[in-house]
Amino acid sequence: MTPQSTFMILAPIETDRMARLRELLGTMESRFGQADPENELVPFGRFDRLHVARFVILEALTSGELRSYGMSPYPWQPALVFLGDCDGDAGSFLEQLAEQAGPGLRRIFSHCKGFVGTGGDLLQWMKLFSVKPSANYINWIGRTVQQVHEEAALHRTLSDHLAEIVDEVGRENSRALRQRLLTHVELEKAAGRIRLSPPAAAPFNWRVRNLLHMLGVPLLLLLVAPLLLIASPYLVWRLRVLEESDPELVIRPGRGHIARLSIQEDRNITNHFNVLGDVKPGLFRLGLLKIALLLLDYSARHVYRRGFLTRVRTIHFARWVLLDNNRRLFFASNYDGSLESYMDDFINKVAWGLNLVFSNGVGYPRTRWLIKQGAEREQEFKYTLRRHQLPSEVWYKAYPELSAYDLSRNSRIRRGVELRQSSDAEIREWLSLI
Repeated sequence: MTPQSTFMILAPIETDRMARLRELLGTMESRFGQADPENELVPFGRFDRLHVARFVILEALTSGELRSYGMSPYPWQPALVFLGDCDGDAGSFLEQLAEQAGPGLRRIFSHCKGFVGTGGDLLQWMKLFSVKPSANYINWIGRTVQQVHEEAALHRTLSDHLAEIVDEVGRENSRALRQRLLTHVELEKAAGRIRLSPPAAAPFNWRVRNLLHMLGVPLLLLLVAPLLLIASPYLVWRLRVLEESDPELVIRPGRGHIARLSIQEDRNITNHFNVLGDVKPGLFRLGLLKIALLLLDYSARHVYRRGFLTRVRTIHFARWVLLDNNRRLFFASNYDGSLESYMDDFINKVAWGLNLVFSNGVGYPRTRWLIKQGAEREQEFKYTLRRHQLPSEVWYKAYPELSAYDLSRNSRIRRGVELRQSSDAEIREWLSLI
């Protein structure tokens, strides 16, 4: 199994270069923010380990909301973010980026403060400005870009051949259909038209780190549990005081802002999502947020690692990143379907989970006992998300026509080729996937 890694480079933009940077990033598009895989600056399609990537300009559009707490907005220099998810180690992938897309990346990052220039070490600069997420989610840990493409090709050839032979063999003759399809697969593999590469072994150091994390986090929570139990009356009281005193900010996002976002959405089966907002003031809220992100990251790594996040199955990759000395939270995701269905999915299936994390952000609808209300207040929640959302300047996905469901189905089809079914019911179920 080849595990996935994430990278994120964040650097402040020179004040007078914002317009020129946006214009330069626009040359990477094929349409409406979708990247041309062969663009001259960063030809994403040539990196066979890269699942998704994007460039985002982070602007603190909602920082004025802090005034509702009697505070002045935190200063924020608009920053360029380059982020993505890849197979294998992120460090080696950044090396590949610097080697194969160095000139283009230099042109882009030259608009940022502190850039090394044409003679400096680009790789070292990217590592210096790299930011790690507080929590990260991968739809299926170990499913590589190569596997996605190979299994999609397998599904296509089986689907085409099934249509050819079904009248000849008969729809009800499931065993004969399976045998003809399996023979077809072997012939296609022999001809070199499809491949089903065996998965690589997981790196030893990754397995060790993963095991230590799986055991270490529960141990840490077990150690602090007595202290939390003693402090629980105060913590519960303090939470309710803050919840009841949180300012209500039911602000409808402007039409211009929505139009700027909407033009990029629903251009393909998968959409991209960026949110930046302020963390509510006070150590209590920050501590609560950090604990929630710790639990979220643990669950994503060790529990929800095979196709779903709680009951939500449409997310490919997502990350939660604390920025600006923990004063701001950035969230980015790649999801299938419309934004409306994405938000409804969370509201209907895991509103409590949204509340655990995002209720610690300024402008979020009031919660009750942390997990109630909040996202359940549908209209206020949707206003909040839209108001804090930012467009991607450029967004890339290695398999734009495939949904998370498609990836899961194709993997099940492959398993049916490699592990033969024993009963007619199992064969018919496998055939129904094709």
